[in-house]
Amino acid sequence: MWIYIFLGSVMLQRVLELIIANRNKRWIEDQGGFEVGKEHYPFLVLLHVGFFLSLFSEIAVTQPEMMKWTAIPFCLFIIAQVVRVWALSSLGRFWNTRIMILPGARVVTKGPYHFMRHPNYMVVAVEIISLPIIFQAYWTAFLFTVLNGVVLSIRIKEEERALQADTNYNEIFENKSRFIPSSDD
Repeated sequence: MWIYIFLGSVMLQRVLELIIANRNKRWIEDQGGFEVGKEHYPFLVLLHVGFFLSLFSEIAVTQPEMMKWTAIPFCLFIIAQVVRVWALSSLGRFWNTRIMILPGARVVTKGPYHFMRHPNYMVVAVEIISLPIIFQAYWTAFLFTVLNGVVLSIRIKEEERALQADTNYNEIFENKSRFIPSSDD
């Protein structure tokens, strides 16, 4: 039972993030911003809905028992949550589940963005592999890690192209890795 309470709390977090994202989307649009990559956003939503459906299904079928070693992926998941909150709070109103561009805006360089270009995407990748492994849902971990990689390879190119065209992205992130922390200090 605690498994479903835990996963339900993760899903509730996602719903709250969608509410925040919609509020931030309206704010950016009110400032003259716009969305890019609309055509692939439904696939991103489908990926995340499918992830949770697959995870619940695999758990229901396998009835996993918690083992001592599952503390490792659990700790990774918790660390990812901390970095997620850090990333979201660092971006403030610029954070979104959609690719929202505000022309002329200065790219955020505080928080985890001081160290890498896409900390939130790294967090999602860690979550998609660690959360299923906590519950021995290996098929879900494998399948959705691959699918997430495909979706992100499309999404990140689109996002970076738009940011390069309409913000100071190149100037700020020319020496930063997408996912591996580094510092030019």
